[in-house]
Amino acid sequence: MRVAEIGDNCIDVYERLGKKYPTGNVVDTGVNLQKLGIPVSIISTTGSDENGAWMIETLKEEGVDISHLKVGEGETAVTYMDMDGLDRVHGDYVEGVLENITFDEEDIAFAASHDLVHTALWGKAEGTLPAIAAKGTPIAFDYADRLDHPLVEETLPYVTYGFYSYHGSRDEKIEAFLKDKVARGMKIAVATFGEEGSIAWDGKEFHSYGIVKAEVVNTVGAGDSFIAGFLYGILKELPIVECLKKGAEVAASVVEVFEPWVK
Repeated sequence: MRVAEIGDNCIDVYERLGKKYPTGNVVDTGVNLQKLGIPVSIISTTGSDENGAWMIETLKEEGVDISHLKVGEGETAVTYMDMDGLDRVHGDYVEGVLENITFDEEDIAFAASHDLVHTALWGKAEGTLPAIAAKGTPIAFDYADRLDHPLVEETLPYVTYGFYSYHGSRDEKIEAFLKDKVARGMKIAVATFGEEGSIAWDGKEFHSYGIVKAEVVNTVGAGDSFIAGFLYGILKELPIVECLKKGAEVAASVVEVFEPWVK
């Protein structure tokens, strides 16, 4: 049982606080899955600078497969961050080598050889999805809070598990949105509501779960860690409500630390 994470990697830098760490949507989700005992491969491109070396060394230490983590000539992507209370605030983004990231046929074949492939909205891996889906490999996609982004529709034919962050409470709008995605191809569509928990539609019924109480230090990584927990449940063939619960548990452990995964 193995998961391929294909997409972005970057360094989050909190200049005012003197903190930084390796991250990225697929990196965070992947490392959290690895910590749950699911072997993970990272397919991405990092820079040839010190940050890139740090990314490689960190992922080695976490035990993930980096055989398809390439090194491009140039800077590793960096996101400059700050804090507003306990919430993260995104500042400038320096794309670095991710500006020209590509995934070749070998990357696609390698990804498709796994039991599940996960990517995210800013991972620039959407072009790989048709070929991966054609191999019959399930695909999970994190759309963040961009419910109206063009990729929501463009990737729909290939995505098995879709994840959406919804600003607001559970309502008829988000329920109809999830139902629509499953009716048109997804197996399960999931929406998260921050402190109000999450729901999932499987084509027959809604499943819901609340949150696991935590002493919040930084909300960074909450979404990626939730997805890791949910996908762990899927791979272990748990009931959907138990997948939501596992997502909530992993997210709760992550928001109690400053980094996007528990050391």
